[in-house]
Amino acid sequence: MRAVADQQAVELPATQIGVGGVDISARAKELVAEVLDSGRLTAGPMMSRFEESIASAHDCTYGLMCNSGTSALQIALAALKERHGWRDGDEVLVPAVTFVASSNVIMYNGLKPVFVDVEPDHFEIDPKLIEAKIGPRTRAIMPVHLAGHPCDMAPITEIARARNLRIVEDSCETMFARDHGKAVGSFGDIGCFSTYVAHVINTGVGGLCTTSDPDLIVTLKSLMNHGRDSIYIRMDDDRESSGDDLFRIIDRRFSFVRLGHSFRCTELEAALGVAEFERWQENVARRKAFAAKLTGGLSDLQGHLQLPSVRPGADHVFMFYPLVLRNPQVTRDDLVRYLESRGVETRYLLPLINQPIYRDLFGNLDAEYPVAANLNAKAFYVGSHPQLTDEDADIMIETFHDFFRSRA
Repeated sequence: MRAVADQQAVELPATQIGVGGVDISARAKELVAEVLDSGRLTAGPMMSRFEESIASAHDCTYGLMCNSGTSALQIALAALKERHGWRDGDEVLVPAVTFVASSNVIMYNGLKPVFVDVEPDHFEIDPKLIEAKIGPRTRAIMPVHLAGHPCDMAPITEIARARNLRIVEDSCETMFARDHGKAVGSFGDIGCFSTYVAHVINTGVGGLCTTSDPDLIVTLKSLMNHGRDSIYIRMDDDRESSGDDLFRIIDRRFSFVRLGHSFRCTELEAALGVAEFERWQENVARRKAFAAKLTGGLSDLQGHLQLPSVRPGADHVFMFYPLVLRNPQVTRDDLVRYLESRGVETRYLLPLINQPIYRDLFGNLDAEYPVAANLNAKAFYVGSHPQLTDEDADIMIETFHDFFRSRA
């Protein structure tokens, strides 16, 4: 009754401190105008520029832009399934806390997700629990770099090498971070990123695959383009050919060699990506500074809240700011309602195994995954994006303090 009374007593705020933000810079508008003036909207020089920049920043040779991080994961698994001859029903290990897309794409590829519980401090796949989940049909591990923080990759890659497993890195929430000096997206066979709204780079919609394998990038391009013969993927792939070489392209450019998807993006999203990439260091620094201000201001509430931490040797770019309620005297619902009623937007921390569709498919898994179950009941996040100000941080800090004072 108290939470209801609080809601009735407080008017909804005029503004909201959101979990994501957008700032279309003058540079972004300039590059979008450049694309519009070029008359070319399909993948071209702007997209190649963006792909090369992201790949290089993540220690990879090749990049491929598609229409979402989900699509990147979908074609990554499809490419590996084709290369290694996986069969329907083969298994991929995935953390029990992640966005549903990580697990959904496994099933879309005819494979079976096998969940692994997560670390209670960083919320990512727990390397100590991986071996127990490996069976005769395990083919890959999908570590998910959550919230801007890398997984503990050294033991994961060691297990993968010893067990001859592939690695697809779901790095949709984490760009530019490094684990012991090595970039996310470069540890495994393929790295997958998202440039959806509120992500570290924001192009509205979009995603990327990164790899250093020249054969995999060819397959990925084909899978993204309806399964088209890779001799002709983009409209200028025939521009520098002539004679017999040109006819070979003409003869095959409407040839489809595998089942694929229409997961393409346009030069417009790529232009936004190039502009965002040019200021990524500034924006990541602002994310880190905002998160540091929150941590400093909330440090006296650690009896009530588990604050985010950074694993030694790792980096954290804070796509968002995750929290776990520790105080057993209040519920997460109480706290979230209080925050939202005062203009602080929240999200639950990527619940997966308790989602209705996953309950239908796999039953109640809470007893098998106690850390995930606890996070599903008590974890949430708030924003830490570059558009937030010191004043926003002060409001958020004071709102948290007001809540716990009122419950003392």
